[in-house]
Amino acid sequence: MSELLLCRETQSRLPKSVQSPSYQPIPSAAGVLHLGLGAFHRAHQAMVFDQLLRAGDMRWGVHGVGMTQPGLVNKLRAQDGLYAVRIAGSKGIEWQLPGALWQTSVATTERQSVIKAISAASTRWITLTVTEKGYTPTLAQLLIEGLRVRCAEGRPGLTIASCDNLQGNGHKLKALIHATATPQDAPAMKWMDAHCAFPCSMVDRIVPAATPEVTNAAKTALGLVDECALSTETFWEWVIEDNFADPADAALLSQCGVRVTAHVHSYEEAKLRMLNGSHSAMALMGAVTGRAYIADCIGEDHIRQFVERLMSQEVAPHLSRADWANYRDALIQRFGNPFLKHSVHQIATDSSQKIPQRWPPSVLGQMASNASFEHHALAAAVFLRYTLAKDEQGKAYALNDPQVSSLMAIGANQATEPHESVRALLAREDLWGKELAASAAWLSRVSYWHDQVLHQGIDATVKYITQQEFS
Repeated sequence: MSELLLCRETQSRLPKSVQSPSYQPIPSAAGVLHLGLGAFHRAHQAMVFDQLLRAGDMRWGVHGVGMTQPGLVNKLRAQDGLYAVRIAGSKGIEWQLPGALWQTSVATTERQSVIKAISAASTRWITLTVTEKGYTPTLAQLLIEGLRVRCAEGRPGLTIASCDNLQGNGHKLKALIHATATPQDAPAMKWMDAHCAFPCSMVDRIVPAATPEVTNAAKTALGLVDECALSTETFWEWVIEDNFADPADAALLSQCGVRVTAHVHSYEEAKLRMLNGSHSAMALMGAVTGRAYIADCIGEDHIRQFVERLMSQEVAPHLSRADWANYRDALIQRFGNPFLKHSVHQIATDSSQKIPQRWPPSVLGQMASNASFEHHALAAAVFLRYTLAKDEQGKAYALNDPQVSSLMAIGANQATEPHESVRALLAREDLWGKELAASAAWLSRVSYWHDQVLHQGIDATVKYITQQEFS
């Protein structure tokens, strides 16, 4: 097997079965600045921009920014921004080689490069996948500095599109920038409000973190070494608000399969509560039971039934997405894709930042309708059990969460003082919101399921709940 590295020079050696770009990059003319150069962007938006580039519109090359870690950026630079994506579905596997990544930077060490890119004449869009916890004044300050230069140089406005799992993400990003700006930034803020667009968007594709298995599979498929290969599913969805600095972009994106609409909220709430909410519940169950991947969890009948009931009985009644039943069925099928080695611990990362977006709205909706919220109560109980940082076989695991110290402190005594641990967790308004944190009914049901989890184990408790009828 060849040990040559995938790059522009070796691209011609690729098998004809691998879709690869025929266009040549123009690094100085990248039109999209992307903040948060992780696996998701490279297997999602970058592939949409690749479609536009393949069609001959050279305004969509990407300058990708790693926010803190140089490791991935260095690997991508060594490969001239090329990497392979394995797309696996019910009809088989195909490999694609997106060519949209033309330039890279690391925000912490190459800040001026990022600011220069924000103000560059060629830049038309800024996209972001920095995760929920990344919406900080540090991010806002970086954008402000670039926009300040862009304003001073008299450049056109930008479309600044948040693609993170936050409801109203465009509004939140714009508000964060305004809240961080100083009085000296007033001219830039006035220019931004007049010329820049902050569309809300929802993105959906399951993209696990890269694994040695994918790297080895890429080497076999490509005949070249690819240190940045990824695996994903055939399904993808990008729903974005019809709000662009250049209105003509709406038609271009629509032609590539992006859904441009005035009603993003319907899609983002369904994704957050159905896909992401179920993901969090399964990831926590998997971590505690010692299952490695989401496919291992959904492959168990009782967990699949739990997820289906969670979505159908407690989430769907409060959604405005009309085709929720089809979406639910597609999700269950997607979760079981054997090629998506989606680690439960990867999904459980930053749970304290994710759960507030994913579970409370459905619980509150059920309470307002005098309906059952038992499945979410069990999920909350499993979250508390997860904070013990060891699975049911006694194997330790790391909690990767910005609130790790306080969560483990709450969970440490749950075996000896379970009710106090539940009370302490549920009193956290940052997790549950004010109304749920004060709810005696929520406390009662989470306490009940937590007791079951501690004494019967996760699997027995999940099997039990799926045999009950709730109104």
